Amino acid sequence: MSAQDLPLELRRALSTVARVPRLLVASDYDGTIAPIVSDPAKAFPHRESVSALRALAGLTGTTAAVISGRALRDLAALSRLPVEVQLIGSHGSEFDVGFVHAIDNDAKQLLQEVQTSLSQIAADNPGASVEIKPASVALHVRNASPEIGLRALKQVRQGPACWVGVQVTEGKEVIELAVIQTDKGVALDTVRHQEGASAAVFFGDDVTDEKAFRMLSGPDVGIKVGKGESLAKFRVDNTECVSWALAFLLEERRTWLAGASAPRIERLTMLSSPRSVALLTPDATVTWFCHPEPDSAAVFAHLLGGPEAGHFTIAPERPGLPLSQRYIDGTMTVETRWASLQVVDYLPHDVAPTRTDLTRVITGDAKAVVTFAPRPEFGQVPVTIECEPTGLRVLGTNDPMVLRSPGVEWEILTDGTHSSARAVVDPSVGPIVLEMRCGTQDLAPAMSSEPERRRDAEDYWSRWAAKLELPTLKPDLMKRSALTLRGLVHAPSGSILAAATTSLPEDIGGVRNWDYRYCWLRDASLTAQALVSLGSLTEAEEFLGWVHRVLETLPGPERLHPLYTLYGETLPPEASIDQLPGYAGSRPVRVGNAANMQVQLDVFGPIVDLIASLAHGREHKGITDPAQVLPDADWELVHAMVSAVQRRWQEPDHGIWEIRGNPRHHVYSKVMGWLTIDRAITLAQKFDRQIDPVWVTLRDVIADEVKSKGWNEEVQSYTAAYDGTDLDAATLHIGLSGLIDPSDPRFAATVVATEAELRSGSTVYRYHHDDGLPGGEGGFHLCAAWLVEAYLLIGKRSDAEALFAQLVDVAGPTGLLSEEYDPVAERSLGNHPQAYSHLGLLRCAQLLGKPVEALV
Repeated sequence: MSAQDLPLELRRALSTVARVPRLLVASDYDGTIAPIVSDPAKAFPHRESVSALRALAGLTGTTAAVISGRALRDLAALSRLPVEVQLIGSHGSEFDVGFVHAIDNDAKQLLQEVQTSLSQIAADNPGASVEIKPASVALHVRNASPEIGLRALKQVRQGPACWVGVQVTEGKEVIELAVIQTDKGVALDTVRHQEGASAAVFFGDDVTDEKAFRMLSGPDVGIKVGKGESLAKFRVDNTECVSWALAFLLEERRTWLAGASAPRIERLTMLSSPRSVALLTPDATVTWFCHPEPDSAAVFAHLLGGPEAGHFTIAPERPGLPLSQRYIDGTMTVETRWASLQVVDYLPHDVAPTRTDLTRVITGDAKAVVTFAPRPEFGQVPVTIECEPTGLRVLGTNDPMVLRSPGVEWEILTDGTHSSARAVVDPSVGPIVLEMRCGTQDLAPAMSSEPERRRDAEDYWSRWAAKLELPTLKPDLMKRSALTLRGLVHAPSGSILAAATTSLPEDIGGVRNWDYRYCWLRDASLTAQALVSLGSLTEAEEFLGWVHRVLETLPGPERLHPLYTLYGETLPPEASIDQLPGYAGSRPVRVGNAANMQVQLDVFGPIVDLIASLAHGREHKGITDPAQVLPDADWELVHAMVSAVQRRWQEPDHGIWEIRGNPRHHVYSKVMGWLTIDRAITLAQKFDRQIDPVWVTLRDVIADEVKSKGWNEEVQSYTAAYDGTDLDAATLHIGLSGLIDPSDPRFAATVVATEAELRSGSTVYRYHHDDGLPGGEGGFHLCAAWLVEAYLLIGKRSDAEALFAQLVDVAGPTGLLSEEYDPVAERSLGNHPQAYSHLGLLRCAQLLGKPVEALV
């Protein structure tokens, strides 16, 4: 027998309960994990059950317990269960080494009287035996003849069982008299609350276990062993079946927690169109894809939940690892190649605004297996797939979805909730073209051929990239960084994503999993500024238009949130998708971001700095008319941002890192307030714009305060905030921005302190102070880029070059960078690809290509 021989409904129930955030697995002992035997001292548990309980207890968010009628000391000696499994004896009255209720002197006297009485009954009835426990006495009759057993039990019921203060529990061929409250249901509930369990599974065989079954509700699973009436919803035949059920539950739980087949983050490759993004694994599985917008629910969430969360896989029929995966140069088209098979993936551009399309082309001499398993709404919507002559139709979602695949013969599979489609195709007879179309029911041929559609998509990117003024250092990698930033631009709205994903962890298995698929004012401004520095101005102009539209919805610019949806709306409340196990078991999987309600007073500076860079970029393009170099609309934004700083710069805030704690007077935020006014004054002077004279005074006031309150003599550095000694890599901006001269000894001291405290090999951490969240995080690529720039400013060029080389080395095989890097495990962390990381890399390459005197 195996787990697959268990009843189908039981397997489904166990598979479902295995996916709750915190699970309690509890069992009776005799008759469940151990067989009933004539000698109670030889009731050893099944080895398979012990192994499964031990393994379950070792999983994250999982508690295992045994609740038995045996005395706790006997249960521990006999069960051979490890300390990870919680043991509860005497029908729930004994927890670990103590009692839920203390036994007073009266109870001790009563217990002695009960023991004397049951011992006499046992002596009068051959085969009966007495088991003495700390708070109860049990009479066993399993070794007596049926007639004698019934007589002994009757004597107990009519005798000491009737005494005041005695609690009676009857089971199979046993009656137990306790002098304190005993209830397996209460014990189960106690453990549930102690562990904060979202659901419980309980195995039991005896009438005493019914009290535990009675406590189960909602997603809980009760399993009765053997025959007899029961409140349990499910039933298995014997103790061997319990072993198989525990093993099945263990595997389901372990798979869910592990985030099945999670590829290393740095090896993920992004597809992009002007309005959408998708991620591929190195073996050409579409692991992340959202519709209708990049910040919408996922259709394929394989990245955060394994195959059950939705995927679109193509692989050789004869299994083998891919030989390579690469971008077609200058484009966002990706080619994955095996020895005799090739898959080309891209997002077409010639689709209606309501559609999100993905095209996959299979060529080669080997047969391929295609699995199409869409799971809309993060897998929370059951779907059915129907075959038609030209492809597949996905039913069950509000938004239509089809897969055009003429000539492909599909097999439809179902797990009872969702359908998947599988096909074996032979590209040797001609290319296999698969066109996924979200937002339409149209399975008709496209208006143009597949090669024409691919050429149009690739020309869009290559023509743009060909006009860039790329750094001479690592030009191919810089081109890929530029294309990645451009790929995060959401053309329909003008907004820019901070990253393509949600909930990729900053700490594997931890809770620092955030949704970055939105437009942060800071991140987007810096991204647009990076593109301006490469000679591409359109993205900045369209983003500033987006900022204007957001400001129109506010009572004043000082009320800008740190981030918005791609269309400039306030985010919905942050929520978690508990059904998904998360990347490599890192939960929760979050949708939305509570940081949008924080106070982040640094956001005004990057906007004005972008406007200044854009004006310079227009001049560089040969535009000479001041009204075109600095249009009125841009100057209005400058005024708005200065006004916001004037009103709020003295307030504490949550800072650039969005720490979910009390606001502080962050040095970086004050520096950005200073930068807002400094850049505004510079623009006014250069383009003859009128300013309020108080701007100049305010600029000096902020600078003086930062210099005096931000410096800490004890640590010989500017610190994260006025009120502490903790360091923050963002504080380097006191020199990078020009608030203090880079030659100031205090800036050099801050660089040295930052290096000593926050740098670890090839990366730089944001900070090391307690931010109120459990677990750790990696070093930030952006912080490493800041340190490279700071090294250059204080004359440490060789250090700058070395750190830049290390930053280059940690890029993934297709040139992409996530948010963070773990220098110990040597792997990437955080959402991917991250705009911050790529704009930092570009900035470093540009600066390292300049003479020292041009850096300030």
